[in-house]
Amino acid sequence: MKISDLLKENRTLLSFEFFPPRDLESESVLDDTVSKLRKFNPDFVSVTYGAGGSTREKTIDWTLRIKNEHQLNVMMHLTCIASSRQDINDIVTRLKKEDIRNILALRGDPPLDFPEEKIKRDFQNAYQLVEYMGNSNSFCIGVAGHPEGHMEAPSMEKDMEFLKMKVDAGADFVITQLFFDNNYYYDFMDRAAASRIDIPIIPGIMPIVNISQIQKFTQMCGATIPEGIANRMEGKTAEVMMDVGVQCAIEQCLDLLAFGVAGLHFYTLNRNQATEMILDEIEGKVRM
Repeated sequence: MKISDLLKENRTLLSFEFFPPRDLESESVLDDTVSKLRKFNPDFVSVTYGAGGSTREKTIDWTLRIKNEHQLNVMMHLTCIASSRQDINDIVTRLKKEDIRNILALRGDPPLDFPEEKIKRDFQNAYQLVEYMGNSNSFCIGVAGHPEGHMEAPSMEKDMEFLKMKVDAGADFVITQLFFDNNYYYDFMDRAAASRIDIPIIPGIMPIVNISQIQKFTQMCGATIPEGIANRMEGKTAEVMMDVGVQCAIEQCLDLLAFGVAGLHFYTLNRNQATEMILDEIEGKVRM
């Protein structure tokens, strides 16, 4: 089912993000994670796409596996920076055949040591992929938003201009990069409204269960870890970090739900425990 149709139901959607596993052991972990999170009846789940399409086949395989074996509504990530129009055509033809109707359209990053002549061949920015795919009504297209600004954007204003271009090209909804202070999201919503962006903007949630791991993520994506949270976790045991991170995420989600967000999108890192703990708590307080 298209996510755009679900968003018309005027309720808070629930979704999870997974990434393609690298080996057999990781495959077993992901299967177990999907099975355990399935009890929450997510409206959709997403499967990430490696830099320059480096996980293309695994991404497609797991998109189909989750759809067919776990009976879930799946959105596949699709990057374009190192892809030709023919590459994109081949992928969307296969997705249509397999009845996958949701795509998160991203610019993406080229793999390390990727030949320069193959970078930005037919698509330099995500809005061009959105526009290209929007010529067909077969897909619901999501795009990424950055509450704290994309790391490569020269300014917050320019970053919002880029988002507006994706929306004008035909995007149906936005999923944000992770953030830990809801004020970034609320400011982002205000700026989006001022730019006349009127499609749903779903916040992306990543519970902090390991401060060192999350610090690496935030360095790559430009998100900020609040000092108060970092201080509560530094030097603590894994159990204490988990408890602190889950409680902070619960508070964050409840605040977002009270605000009236279109959905909650959990970056699971292919693990279920933290997300389960959060949803066990908030489901009893707020109906999704």
